[in-house]
Amino acid sequence: MTPEDRARKSAQAMWANDRASKWLGMTLDAVGPGTATMSFTVEDHHLNGHDICHGGYIFTLADSAFAFACNSYNQLAVAQENQITFLSPGRKGERLTAVAAEAAKTGRSGVYDIIVTGGDGRKVALFRGLSRIIKGQHFEEET
Repeated sequence: MTPEDRARKSAQAMWANDRASKWLGMTLDAVGPGTATMSFTVEDHHLNGHDICHGGYIFTLADSAFAFACNSYNQLAVAQENQITFLSPGRKGERLTAVAAEAAKTGRSGVYDIIVTGGDGRKVALFRGLSRIIKGQHFEEET
C-alpha cells in the first residue's frame, strides 16, 4: 500500500464517522501523507454578533483539517494542544479553506501548521496543532 493510499483509506474511515464536520457543512477536499485540505461556505448560522464568521467555526475547520492530516498514517492520533491566530474575518457566502501540512513528526508526537484562507486567497487564520499517537488503527492492514 502506498502512503497516498494509506492516507486516503484512513481519511475514508474517519470521514464515515465525522458527524461534526459534516453537520457544519465541511468537505474533505484533499488528503495525503501528513496533509489535508478542508473547506466550508460561511452561512447565516456561522455568523456571530459582528455579522462575521464566528471564530469557533474557523477553529473547527482548521482543527478538522489538522485531524485528517495527523491521522493519515493509519495510526490513531489525537490533539494534544492547538493554537490559533485570527488575521481577518470570514464573510457570509465566502468559502473558507484550511490547508494542513505536517511540520515535524517524531516518535508519537507531531506538529502541524494549518493556514485558513478566504475566497480571495487572503489569510484568515494561522493554526498550529500538536498531535499524539495513541493505540489503534483506522483499518486493518495486511502485512
